[in-house]
Amino acid sequence: MIDASVLSLSGKSALVVGGSSGIGNGVAQLFRQQGADVHVWGTRASAADYDEQKGSDLTGLGYSRADVSVPADIDQADAPAELDVLVLAQGAVQYKRREFEMDTFRHVIDVNLTSVMHCCTRFHDTLKARQGTIIVISSIGAYKAVIGNPAYAASKAGVVGLTRTLGDAWGREGLRVNGIAPGMIATKMTTATTEHPDRLKAALDTISLGRLGLPEDVANMALFLVSPLASYITGQTFIVDGGRSL
Repeated sequence: MIDASVLSLSGKSALVVGGSSGIGNGVAQLFRQQGADVHVWGTRASAADYDEQKGSDLTGLGYSRADVSVPADIDQADAPAELDVLVLAQGAVQYKRREFEMDTFRHVIDVNLTSVMHCCTRFHDTLKARQGTIIVISSIGAYKAVIGNPAYAASKAGVVGLTRTLGDAWGREGLRVNGIAPGMIATKMTTATTEHPDRLKAALDTISLGRLGLPEDVANMALFLVSPLASYITGQTFIVDGGRSL
């Protein structure tokens, strides 16, 4: 029998980029409940600006504004001086075929891929010193076509490759890097599907478990990956999609 204390994050410090809402917020709150000191980055001026947003709970979390499409924000945004866990849950997507426009394509790539590498390099030294863990949130869109969203698909495939490479390079230093590829998770990013009954039914028909995923479904995998239970795992991206990719 596994002692539940193995999942405790007491005494650990975590930063969740994109932790103000959606999947990132679910991860941040679970880590806080497990005893971690958790700081999040979001794009709004203050934590109070999220008070009325569905799927956003900043209770007990430190907060700093950072637009990760702006390199200076990544370099300068407040973060814990010592860091055990870095979760990279930032994400951008544009609908109505806007990702076929080069300015939009570049923006989505900058947020979903380039900023991930930038965050990893900024915090590499403190994570290495603490023998820490990085979790990168990708998508099952990394493994299939995403009609209408070439930048999203390319960027998510890119971070799977980045996770694999950093997991190998930095695993040799005692710093583990792993990823999670969620399927259809009920967040503000999926409202284009979830708020339209016909689209929602079509999506549910493709999910083996017959329901949308929740942020906590992804958060549970993240907790496993930062725990000692996953101490021999690095460079891997785990699909959490209720069977949709099957």
